[in-house]
Amino acid sequence: MATRPYDPRPRRPWREAALVSSGFVALLWLIELLDTGLNNRLDREGIRPGSPDGLSGVLFAPLLHVGFDHLAANTVPLLVLGFLILLSGVGQWLAVTATVWIVGGLGTWLLGGAGTVHLGASLLVFGWLVFLLVRGIFTRRPGQIALGVLLFLVYGSLLWGVLPGQPGVSWQGHLFGALGGLLAAWWLRPSRLGRIGVGQSPYRG
Repeated sequence: MATRPYDPRPRRPWREAALVSSGFVALLWLIELLDTGLNNRLDREGIRPGSPDGLSGVLFAPLLHVGFDHLAANTVPLLVLGFLILLSGVGQWLAVTATVWIVGGLGTWLLGGAGTVHLGASLLVFGWLVFLLVRGIFTRRPGQIALGVLLFLVYGSLLWGVLPGQPGVSWQGHLFGALGGLLAAWWLRPSRLGRIGVGQSPYRG
């Protein structure tokens, strides 16, 4: 059994959540500013489906955007959804983000159109959104269920983006990002974590 000193200071998860969320989005803006200065050379590092060289894009694609308009469209959802996940701790945010990042990236690489390049943080937006929409189903917490309903009313129309048909939009990234969010909600459910001996559920607050 481990012990640690008692900290009398009140915990402020919203402050940590705001700092990490805004810091991540600021990083994306810095990367796009750098890419602009390099004549958009970094965009070549996106996901190129079916290409062995393009597989490395799984690591980089969510950090890259097709110009500032593209990044601006993702900024508010990234701030809002990232903040809401971070209220339950940085650990949960990292676990959810890693799952969405990998599942969304690999799915896009496997099923994206040949000769295309896929990039953008909307993969994360769809994954984070679906995670928050279904999390309450697995935790059975009324507050999280209510949050899911509210988010569906606000952002539910985004889910049409998982369907093909809009030119220049990576519906594959949206679809597999969303599936990554669903997988994360299932994988991190409290009942499973209890069975494998994790002492504290990542679902807090």
